[in-house]
Amino acid sequence: MTTSKSMHHTDHKRIVFKLGGSMLERLSDEFFLKFHEMRNEGKEIIIVHGGGPFINKALKENGIESVIDNGIRVTCEKSIAIVKQVLIGDVNTSLVHQLNKNGIEAIGLNGFDGKLLECSVLDEKKYGFVGDIQSVNSNMIEKLLAAQIVPVISCIGSTIDGNALNINADTVASFLALAIGADSLLLVTDTSGIKIGGEIQQTVSPTQIAKWIGDGDIYGGMIPKVNAAIACLDAGIPSVQIVDQFVTGTVIAYEGVLN
Repeated sequence: MTTSKSMHHTDHKRIVFKLGGSMLERLSDEFFLKFHEMRNEGKEIIIVHGGGPFINKALKENGIESVIDNGIRVTCEKSIAIVKQVLIGDVNTSLVHQLNKNGIEAIGLNGFDGKLLECSVLDEKKYGFVGDIQSVNSNMIEKLLAAQIVPVISCIGSTIDGNALNINADTVASFLALAIGADSLLLVTDTSGIKIGGEIQQTVSPTQIAKWIGDGDIYGGMIPKVNAAIACLDAGIPSVQIVDQFVTGTVIAYEGVLN
């Protein structure tokens, strides 16, 4: 993972929440209570969201097949218009509404807003209209956090020429976390962390994860989640957590950080 980053030092703990698309329609009261609790503790929070199920539905309605290659959605010219509408026009506004309704002042953003996510094309031949982030306008995020407003960011980037590009949500969350000097990245999913032998693991290291994958204890959909988490650690984020909507789960960090 490469990034253009501008690290900011702050007395506040900064956390990036990445909300998977499958979670967006069923966020519980407990999630918002936990959110308030964390902010009352002085934590500054940024939200990045996906929207996979909603995009799949919209593409199907338009007769377009959904193709995922290496965790990246192949996005043709017709698809990008649909993805842009779903993420910015539907999912983002709905999530911002949920937050505001629950007493959390939030504002929706995408890569076009204030040149937040400037991108080049990742690999047009292979993926189509998919972005490779070149810079993050962390100054905009700083201003919103200073005003105690929660940024809610959809995963649409912009080229210098103003063309929309789709970006993997985990990638956006990672780049933002690095750009603002976040202390942790929380991947909020429909599973409460890494389960080994029937028990959720509180803290794990990449070495343990590699062994569990090799032994078959980590399998299926959890493999791309843990691989994404390790990529974030390698990029410089101190710790990554895989949690459920109650914000409980597994902390992933290198041994020195865990100790």
